[in-house]
Amino acid sequence: MSSLSGIGGRLYRGETSIDFIGKRRRWYAFSGIVIIISAIVLGTQGLHLGIEFKGGSEFSVTKAGATVEEGRAAIAKAGVTGESVVQKVGNDRLRIQTGALTSFATVKQSLADTFGVNVDDIDTQIIGPSWGKEITKKALYGLMGFILVVMLFLTIAFESKMALAAIIAVVHDVFITVGIYALVGFDVTPATVIGFLTILGYSLYDTVVVFDKVRENTKAITSTGKITYSAAANLAVNQTLVRSFNTSLIALLPVASILFVGAGLLGAGTLKDLSLALFVGLATGTYSSIFIATPILAQLREREPAMRALAKRVAQHAPGAVTAEAKNSVGVDAGSAEKNSWARGPRNQPKRKRR
Repeated sequence: MSSLSGIGGRLYRGETSIDFIGKRRRWYAFSGIVIIISAIVLGTQGLHLGIEFKGGSEFSVTKAGATVEEGRAAIAKAGVTGESVVQKVGNDRLRIQTGALTSFATVKQSLADTFGVNVDDIDTQIIGPSWGKEITKKALYGLMGFILVVMLFLTIAFESKMALAAIIAVVHDVFITVGIYALVGFDVTPATVIGFLTILGYSLYDTVVVFDKVRENTKAITSTGKITYSAAANLAVNQTLVRSFNTSLIALLPVASILFVGAGLLGAGTLKDLSLALFVGLATGTYSSIFIATPILAQLREREPAMRALAKRVAQHAPGAVTAEAKNSVGVDAGSAEKNSWARGPRNQPKRKRR
């Protein structure tokens, strides 16, 4: 435990380092496998669109002790064919969603007879397919607008290659989240879209934190010629690793409580759509900012002629000297540099003159 207590400080000072950039092929391979699985699931199962997107009918029954099995039996008794969704909302409310119906009087009567309530007490909502298409169009517009605004902001605040790497990481997060969503089989609702937009913002927040440190470490990298761009970017990831982990853990804990306690144990079905998208998206966003976005950025920058020339100059130095000078050139404080003064060689003290 004593060796783990100061891991954050050692990572920041460069005394301990994890080679995120050098092992990027492993991270790319892992993400590629997950993306392929997500694509297969989307191609075979597809997304289960909610009533808000595909249209249909929704019935709400308030009855203490109502069960999902009773709701399904009532729907079958009414002769409703096709896919239907029965969810329990809280302890005394049941929500039944069906496809488009020409007449819903029979369904209401069947529900009233099954649960022993008045027909007028059953809430009914009818959503047409045209309204669902409009909602889908607005969701896509919002997603594309978000990506364009983010690209513009990152290009102005940082640089074009950082913006490109961040957008690739965002697309990576969304695709994996959508694949897991299709695998689980939850309905896609407006709450799901809100969750997707939320995880986009969180993923970019974590990526911007790492990129800001990368920019700080590489500010005058070509003039000093002491460390490569990949090494400086790798140090930036290590320096922000503890912060990213702590931030993600604090964000995941309440979302996990909503997903597993609220939706799982308490039966709050309206929360599971949002909580699942947030939980998967937050975890994937943290992963992509460390293992995907920064390695892609380093790979793009290392192809520049200036960075290739820098790598050649760094390669000419002795490995030990390069390591020591690299730590001092990317933000290690003066006290730490003084402790590592052995790497700079012995000092030549002036000779004392005899009188």
